[in-house]
Amino acid sequence: MNERKTQNKYGDIIKLFISDKETKNKIEVKNITLEIGGIVNDKSFGKPNREILITSLDSYEIMKYHDIVADFGALGENILVNFNPYHLEIGTQLKCGDVILEISMYCPVCNHLSELKSNLPKLIKNDRGIFAKVVQGGNIEVGSKIFVI
Repeated sequence: MNERKTQNKYGDIIKLFISDKETKNKIEVKNITLEIGGIVNDKSFGKPNREILITSLDSYEIMKYHDIVADFGALGENILVNFNPYHLEIGTQLKCGDVILEISMYCPVCNHLSELKSNLPKLIKNDRGIFAKVVQGGNIEVGSKIFVI
């Protein structure tokens, strides 16, 4: 059976962040509201293909292994999960409560990450995250389950 066609639990939402529209700083929150176009009150709302950045704890483990210390949110993610979604194909849908997200693109590594450490962009080149767009809106909170559908 094709795994992507079944609803298997993949993991949990560990942290949630929004980007302040004016300062661009990441703000940790306990819940987010999503609508077609992205996360309500996030600077990336309405940016096609880049509405939401989902990052795995694995990315931070890679950094830790290479002695790079950074707080969660440093990679620019909106949603931090405890499973690795980087192998999922563009078009794959994820469900969290009533929310349905669709993977829209793999996240390119931004050069500003070299501010944390010069070799960081190279280390996480294929492990920074995935962008998703909102197919069906709703609310997500920390601790919610997230599934591939």
